[in-house]
Amino acid sequence: LHGSFDVADPLGSVSQNEPHGIFGKLTAPPDSEAVSVADVSQIHTGAAVILANVDGTETREYCVRIDKLYPQAENGRNLLLTVTDERLLSITGGIVQGMSGSPILQNGKVIGAVTHVFVQDAASGYGIFIENMLEPV
Repeated sequence: LHGSFDVADPLGSVSQNEPHGIFGKLTAPPDSEAVSVADVSQIHTGAAVILANVDGTETREYCVRIDKLYPQAENGRNLLLTVTDERLLSITGGIVQGMSGSPILQNGKVIGAVTHVFVQDAASGYGIFIENMLEPV
């Protein structure tokens, strides 16, 4: 995974680093299309995608499957997911360090973000509901 920080042209500021993510203020929107946020009632098991940049040049969609939902979880493990995309599996073996925070989309809406990987099975991991990430701290 490749990332970069451009401190000469900030998009905002970070004020808190919490178990459910970082919080701050966006002062300049990124140069990309906005994605609608799903209500937790719209999230279901089945097909979804994650957005990740694993080659350093382009963010791409990779297919995953939502296997189980844990609505009451408070540890960033609201959904169990499995990587089903052969491209991603061949490049990384599944979820790797640095993918935490990768958006999870279902039916064109953001439903959450990747949080954990199973050490014994990198094709599987957990994600947090976007609703929990947007709760005020």
